[in-house]
Amino acid sequence: MNLNATLIAQIIVFLGLWWFTAKFVWPPITRALDERAKRISDGLAAADKAKADLAATERRVADEMKQARAGAAELRAGAERQGATLVEEARTEAARIIAVAKKAAEEEAALAAQRAREQLRDQVAQLAVAGAERILRREIDAARHAELLANLKNELH
Repeated sequence: MNLNATLIAQIIVFLGLWWFTAKFVWPPITRALDERAKRISDGLAAADKAKADLAATERRVADEMKQARAGAAELRAGAERQGATLVEEARTEAARIIAVAKKAAEEEAALAAQRAREQLRDQVAQLAVAGAERILRREIDAARHAELLANLKNELH
């Protein structure tokens, strides 16, 4: 066997195999690899988009939570102001009621004191008349006794 013929036959077989591989084997392999690379890049792009959407959603949620907290704080402050106003109004009303009751009690006490003075004057006058009666029974100086009774009456009023 000739080395040159073997070498030429091997070159022809190699070129035939190369042509067959390049024509029928490599195109489906490269297509599959390209499709896989495209799917991977699409998946990575979708993951990046999902990550960006998640970050945007987290920011919106944080903003909404901040607004909700601010709204709750505003509501709480409004309720506290309204509560303080109601307490102050209740205190004012209670003070007014107490003042009215105190004034009524003072007037009633003054009226009772006046009645007591009048009753005391009546009793003193009765005692004076009774004393005068006794004096008159013992002594009969009417002018002097009338003068004493008038003085006593003036002193009582």
